[in-house]
Amino acid sequence: MPRPLRYFEPGDLVEVTTRTLQGMLLLRPSPLLCEIILGVLGRAQALYGLRIHAFVFLSNHYHLLCSPVDSEQLARAMCFINSNLAREVGRLHGFREKFWSRRYQAIPVTGELAAQIERLRYLLAHGCKEGFVLTPGEWPGVHCIDALMHGKPLQGVWFDRTLEFEARRQGLEFGARDFSTVYSITLSPLPCWQHLSAEQYRGAIATLIAEIEAGARRRREETHREPAGAEFVRRQNPLSRPARSKHSPAPRIHAASRAARLAFREAYRVFLAAFQRASEKLRSGDRSAEFPRFSFPPSLSFARGPVPNLAT
Repeated sequence: MPRPLRYFEPGDLVEVTTRTLQGMLLLRPSPLLCEIILGVLGRAQALYGLRIHAFVFLSNHYHLLCSPVDSEQLARAMCFINSNLAREVGRLHGFREKFWSRRYQAIPVTGELAAQIERLRYLLAHGCKEGFVLTPGEWPGVHCIDALMHGKPLQGVWFDRTLEFEARRQGLEFGARDFSTVYSITLSPLPCWQHLSAEQYRGAIATLIAEIEAGARRRREETHREPAGAEFVRRQNPLSRPARSKHSPAPRIHAASRAARLAFREAYRVFLAAFQRASEKLRSGDRSAEFPRFSFPPSLSFARGPVPNLAT
């Protein structure tokens, strides 16, 4: 079955999700790994200008809420983020195989207030809803909650492996951080809450966190099970896999109403039809085929020349 075309309008809110190979716990939190993840995100934002609203990194996947200017910006930023995380985390654990289970998923979120708030609530609840911690603020890995609620700076370290390689080639000695740079990450308010002041925005985030914590307390009372705790998370073997993994299909759109969902489906149908018409023209040899805006046209076919006579 072919992969669906990525489709969203410029500036739309998009939820990005990426999972590790076989759900392995390769992103298990540690102080160094947290520095690396934030450094990669910060450098990606500096290079590509991606507007980020929130993110959280669990042991085997991560979520990112962002508003790309177009699909090309998102593709370039995600290529940078995922490729560098795969190399850096693989280096950290001595893991040299394929790192991510598949390419990242980018699901648009409608402009509805309820839809955007629900996706932010879902993201912030990670670490808590799985039963690891009682409050999202106790998650030991990379989480944006302190930055959103208290304005804590988000800073990480980018290690320039190219300069390290050149130094080794020249036989120079250097420390682990001699070729490192500190990058900061800027978080923007959700599109639906752009009109709020900084104080109002933090108050809205605090309300979401209170709802998440109340739900966690109810689950603890119903199940009579205490959270596993941050230390349990840190002790996990990064090469192990969880006993159960989520395999439900991802939706095409996050919407709060049926009308918004149907409107997106119709817009996607028109986009897909235009893309297919242009693809058919290109396959027939017409290189002037015009593809719809904000799409990735397929590459041209292999240019086969005359078959050489090998008998001579």
